[in-house]
Amino acid sequence: MSLIHPTAVIASGAQIAADVEIGAYAVIGPQVRLAPRNVVGPHAVIEGRTEIGEGNRFLQFCAIGAGPQVEGWAGEAGGLVIGSNNVFREFVTVHASTGPEPTKIGSRNMIMTGAHVAHDCVLGDDIRLANAATLGGHVEIADFAQVSGLTAIHQHSRIGTHAFVAGGAIVTQDVPPFCLVQGDRARLAGLNAVGLKRAGFSPAEIAELRRAYRTLFLGTGPMTDRLATARLGAGACTTALVAFLERPGRGCISTQRSRRLAA
Repeated sequence: MSLIHPTAVIASGAQIAADVEIGAYAVIGPQVRLAPRNVVGPHAVIEGRTEIGEGNRFLQFCAIGAGPQVEGWAGEAGGLVIGSNNVFREFVTVHASTGPEPTKIGSRNMIMTGAHVAHDCVLGDDIRLANAATLGGHVEIADFAQVSGLTAIHQHSRIGTHAFVAGGAIVTQDVPPFCLVQGDRARLAGLNAVGLKRAGFSPAEIAELRRAYRTLFLGTGPMTDRLATARLGAGACTTALVAFLERPGRGCISTQRSRRLAA
């Protein structure tokens, strides 16, 4: 039995592995490359210069690889590269880049219903984007981060590894690694302690991050001085946190939502 439904539309030039499943009324564009074990659901559309690794699932009505939502965009060919073993739930939209460097999504990510990944975003591995999470252009999300439902992430913002963005948050600055933010506008609510425990961080590593958190976000004096203090005897986790804060960007969220909620 054919794995491609007879009502699916496959453009000439598309490169599709022999075991790819394509559902009813799905549309595959001419520059799409689908590696083995992909499943494309009914009515899904995959277009543009899109390269997709192995074992992904695209549920019904996904729109993958369309051109960027940029005023003045004249149809120039951007690109999209997707890794392996991701799940794209219903009505997810992922847009191609504005230039030759593609939008990138890593592996083992879960992108839930109605989420949007805009042009030129770079997502790592093992990320969770919950329902209707919305990423502006050029957003970077590091491995193991979780973005809850109904959130909005401003263009060019960064979300660090193992960070947690609470539901409904409006994020206009970078979210530090290992931390939890919430609110409109999003503010720090403490260390992402529950997420770190679930991810297998040891009590010693979490205690180290608590000390660094208090130094960096609850301390006094200029941030440059607090960064220098945090570096003293820093372990791997604190070093990663300090490096993230020192990297140029939109500036990190460092204001407490509530002292009572702090780590």
